[in-house]
Amino acid sequence: MSLAFATLVYPSIRGAGTVSVSSDPVIAQTQWGPLTESDRDFVVKVRAAGLWEYPVGQIGLQKGTTEAVVTASRHLVDGHAALDVTCRRIAPLLNITLPNVASPQQQGFVFSLTADNGSQFDADFANILRMTHGSIFNTVAKIRSTTKNTLVRALADQANDTVLDHITVMEKTGLVNFDQTLLKQTSPPSLPASDLTPPPPSSMEVVVLTPPPNATSTPVDIDAIVGGGAGGGTGPGSAPPAG
Repeated sequence: MSLAFATLVYPSIRGAGTVSVSSDPVIAQTQWGPLTESDRDFVVKVRAAGLWEYPVGQIGLQKGTTEAVVTASRHLVDGHAALDVTCRRIAPLLNITLPNVASPQQQGFVFSLTADNGSQFDADFANILRMTHGSIFNTVAKIRSTTKNTLVRALADQANDTVLDHITVMEKTGLVNFDQTLLKQTSPPSLPASDLTPPPPSSMEVVVLTPPPNATSTPVDIDAIVGGGAGGGTGPGSAPPAG
């Protein structure tokens, strides 16, 4: 499956920090409400998260040595496949360019977990994923409370449920070291911005995260939103290029 989308000045994402409302410029007026830089970056962040957590979930299904780790892995695959459907659906409507590869930092997590085995894999898996989901959880809440864009708000609703679910299943493994995890979660990024930003796509072909056969997570019904013309935006018509 592939999607064509309009070219957009690619965002520079500095981790999962807070969103500043006062300095958050509107980059496009759409029929679903204004789109800000933070709105756009959030859609990219959700997509990038799936590009590394989905394969890590697949790895966990093979390497996990406890039922709790295997269950958490199943939730990763299921949840991010559904989020990916929503991201790929709203991105062309808002003229947002989606990455096809996770950030260097996120790819590093995948490489590290790929090299792990046994109980070390289980522990690293639970702590890395609990830390990253804890970090993005605050961003999801901030976007949900501040965005004026209906499509972004719908994605934030879905992301909120998914991230909370993933935090919960990581904690249920019994392997989370909260002192270390929360310290890393709340510490300022020590990596350069280039390591925290997914690279722009090199082609118009969009990587698809395929839902598992027994999927239980549900993407947002974007057709219902688009068909209803919700959002209180600028009126009918295609969304103008953002950026």
